[in-house]
Amino acid sequence: MSLPPFQSLVDAHWRDVARLAYAPVGPVAADDVAQQAWTQALAAYPRLTHARNLRSWLLTVTHRCAMDHHRAARRSHPHEDPASLVTAPTQPPPDVPDGDLWTRVAALPPRQRDAVVLRFVGDLDHAAVAAALHTTPGMSRRLVSDALATLRLNLPDREDL
Repeated sequence: MSLPPFQSLVDAHWRDVARLAYAPVGPVAADDVAQQAWTQALAAYPRLTHARNLRSWLLTVTHRCAMDHHRAARRSHPHEDPASLVTAPTQPPPDVPDGDLWTRVAALPPRQRDAVVLRFVGDLDHAAVAAALHTTPGMSRRLVSDALATLRLNLPDREDL
């Protein structure tokens, strides 16, 4: 099966890449992450052996670029007292306003946050989330489930969650 022209991939999925780049890194770095994802995708595109699920492949490339951005930021701005990170809270603060869901998502443990972003912002199935996170689909389901349970802890009583 032959690959479609790369421009048709860009035309079909540029919004998805932009949204997924924005979710984990925010508005300041989102354009850089998206650009890096497109550059890496273009370089790898000729080596693909099939055209199945190109969207999932592209979103995986985007997620990896976002994680690379986080790693680079950590290296360039080391924490003054790394030992103090051990005692940092892992639960979202209880005084977060109810309407600020993304603040709560950002406060999740990193793997849970990444799984939620890939699943709901990237609209990937659990197999694709697992591939992006280098884990199993069962673990992907568990990460998303645990993240949702944590997010529900501080929400007002709602029956639609």
